[in-house]
Amino acid sequence: MADVVRAALVQATWTGDTESMIAKHEKHAREAARQGARVIGFQEVFNAPYFCQVQEPEHHRWAEPVPDGPTVSRMRDLARETGMVIVVPVFEVEGDGFYYNTAAVIDADGTYLGKYRKHHIPQVKGFWEKYYFKPGNLGWPVFDTAVGKVGVYICYDRHFPEGWRQLGLNGAQLVYNPSATSRGLSAHLWRLEQPAAAVANLYYVAAINRVGREEYGDNDFYGTSYFVDPRGQFVGDVASDKDEELLVRDLDLGLVTETRQQWAFYRDRRPDAYEGLVRP
Repeated sequence: MADVVRAALVQATWTGDTESMIAKHEKHAREAARQGARVIGFQEVFNAPYFCQVQEPEHHRWAEPVPDGPTVSRMRDLARETGMVIVVPVFEVEGDGFYYNTAAVIDADGTYLGKYRKHHIPQVKGFWEKYYFKPGNLGWPVFDTAVGKVGVYICYDRHFPEGWRQLGLNGAQLVYNPSATSRGLSAHLWRLEQPAAAVANLYYVAAINRVGREEYGDNDFYGTSYFVDPRGQFVGDVASDKDEELLVRDLDLGLVTETRQQWAFYRDRRPDAYEGLVRP
């Protein structure tokens, strides 16, 4: 496996319907593959609007099973076509009344590798997620893909360092962080938290945010998606804060090993002293 992996992400505007939204992402994925990308990730609930700006039962219609629902099945076909690993965030239903904010991970040959379910669920104005989602219950999986070890952490999760650390302990080299975050609420944190997590845990982070306004509320999603390396440095330019954009960047995974040896944060951890962190 080559140390340098060409990776992609998409920050997208909402089209108004699922079919055209998926088609748009397929087009971006094919362009990323044409540019040599071997892995790509999409934004939070990428095939739907960010309906959590309101609390209405009608929005359960966006949910589908994972992996056997139509979107993940279609993305498996896309992975086979393009030869790319794909991180696919969707609204998941698992039986009556069990709904999750989920990301499926599909290998470059179309194999479904598994899913991550968002652990930390916000319930504040414009982000009424507890109305829709149960907290994740599948732990912190890291998937052994054709491009290396890939993990996922979704949106509000990024404010909690514990999951970032567990992904690192589980071997992640690259963590996709699909999000939907609004201008004014957390923009000043956006360029701080994920680079800090990348440094603290010594891996790459792909931070993806929606862009633009949508019909269910006033949230102004500000894009500025990026890749950041284990030294906390942006890989290339940060994306636009107003426009849809596909980013394709070369990630030297050898830097993960290099920084872990140089800075030795994992060696110097003190789990014997941390038991107070998990007390209620």
